[in-house]
Amino acid sequence: MAQHFSLAACDAVGFDLDHTLCRYNLPASAPLIYNSFAQFLVKEKGYDKDLLTVTPEHWDFCCKGLALDLEEGNFIKLADDGTVLRASHGTKMMAPEQVAEEFGRKEWKYFMSDVGMVCRSGKYYFYDNYFDLPGALLCARVVDSLTKNNGQKAFDFWKDIVAGIQHNYRMSAFKENCGIYFPEIKRDPGRYLHSCPESVKKWLWQLKNAGKILLLITSSHSDYCRLLCKHILGNDFADLFDIVITNALKPGFFSHLPSQRPFRTLENDEEQEALPSLEKPGWYSQGNAVHLYELLKKMTGKPEPKVVYFGDSMHSDIFPARHYSNWETVLILEELRADRNGKPEESEPLEKKGKYEGQKAKPLNSLSKKWGSFFIDSISGLKNTEDSFVYTWSCKRISTYSTIAIPSIEAIAELPLDYKFTRFSSNNSKTAGYYPNPPVALSNDETLTNQ
Repeated sequence: MAQHFSLAACDAVGFDLDHTLCRYNLPASAPLIYNSFAQFLVKEKGYDKDLLTVTPEHWDFCCKGLALDLEEGNFIKLADDGTVLRASHGTKMMAPEQVAEEFGRKEWKYFMSDVGMVCRSGKYYFYDNYFDLPGALLCARVVDSLTKNNGQKAFDFWKDIVAGIQHNYRMSAFKENCGIYFPEIKRDPGRYLHSCPESVKKWLWQLKNAGKILLLITSSHSDYCRLLCKHILGNDFADLFDIVITNALKPGFFSHLPSQRPFRTLENDEEQEALPSLEKPGWYSQGNAVHLYELLKKMTGKPEPKVVYFGDSMHSDIFPARHYSNWETVLILEELRADRNGKPEESEPLEKKGKYEGQKAKPLNSLSKKWGSFFIDSISGLKNTEDSFVYTWSCKRISTYSTIAIPSIEAIAELPLDYKFTRFSSNNSKTAGYYPNPPVALSNDETLTNQ
């Protein structure tokens, strides 16, 4: 494989929407998401009303890359070899000795190779994006509450979390003004969403004018997608994209057969009949990468058009696009944004402060004191000698499945389209594909043990 990657060599450029093209104001969106679930659990399912009160300190628990053992109520941070680096029961962190005693230096019981290690299972749940993270804090506090009040050792609250997702985020929720999340975003989108900078808008048009096919592939429903795109890109956003796919149900969009997940047309945001194939550009719902690729062959006149996909979720975007479709992948990793400047989110103007101000979240992309670096950690129970640091499982997946990783689209928007990025590959160092710089934690990566 070539050592460099260039957008100029791609025929089609695809984008996820949430946290990729559309950046959220994380200190505002996180409490809103948390509240949408907490209110449901307390009012509809009878959970402790203390869950509704969140202090700024609570938010330090949030860290991407954690796994929740749904039955035991333990949160786990994994090393690249599947062993446990840190753990908590609910929000209560386990001491290194406790981690060593509970988990040993062996693979976590549910750890498997990447293909077997789905992020959604009846036994565990991986938190890998900013929509998920407020739910991690809520679940940890539910475990605290049930342990304290009921003395529970085994847990079955997950069904209530799923019911909360259904209540707040089902397909009809936006139209029906149901739950807390959508009504609030509609009321004040500017509080929660960052408009695309002019540099990004120009860059998108530059891609379009260079003859690239532009794709938008999002698991958000069409009505919410339209609100986001109008706010961040303007009313003419639809002119940018050749193909828009909403309710894509990723990662299934990439992993499912066409017969399992056909494309559907939309009428007034309602899904219509299934299509036997994808014949022309347009706006669709659901679908699969196989039929999309057949259309791209037709549109480009090439037997193997080259596709790159930008996304923020390893589980939904990067791993499946690379593994199942063999697309180039660009990971949007906001941890890189926080890493360098120390102020991941702009402070909010006074007139924007709203009803969730009391619950103000620390930026979810900033370092968690409880969980440490997203990229590396020391082996539990060992003194932090120079050679005891290892890569996290999350970090390993970045260098395995991403072509490059960037803090935001804005970070590359002013580069020429033929700019040659150094890609992640087995021939390069594990930090090669980070642009513009590797994470600070990995800048001195010769101290890391390669396992």
